[in-house]
Amino acid sequence: MLELQVKWFLVLLVNFLVLIYVLNILLFKPLLRLFKEREDNVNGALGAAKDMNQKKDETIAKLGRELTDARNKAKGTFEALRAEGANTQREVFSKAEAEAADILQKARQELKAEAEKARQALKSDVDKFSDEIVRKLIKA
Repeated sequence: MLELQVKWFLVLLVNFLVLIYVLNILLFKPLLRLFKEREDNVNGALGAAKDMNQKKDETIAKLGRELTDARNKAKGTFEALRAEGANTQREVFSKAEAEAADILQKARQELKAEAEKARQALKSDVDKFSDEIVRKLIKA
């Protein structure tokens, strides 16, 4: 059967413990330290990514607010310019109507004056023609 020798058992146990100690110093601690550094780097990168994502969201919100403000300001400016243009248009139309009315009034006065001159000229011509007609009728 299987004999258990205490001497070899102790040698194997000491050998196992020494090997565990040496492996712990040379392999396990550096690997654990490497895993810890890696985890810290990953957590740091995740934290930085979260911070950047939050800053991105804040910047997008800020840009959205600024864009809305700019749109509102542009809309106000557009409405003001539109109202100013409408006022200018009304003023121009009023001046044009006044000028047209003045021109029309002057033209009417000129036409009246020309018509009066024509009447006067025709009146004198009518008197001459009537005298001539009467003379021709008397001669005939």
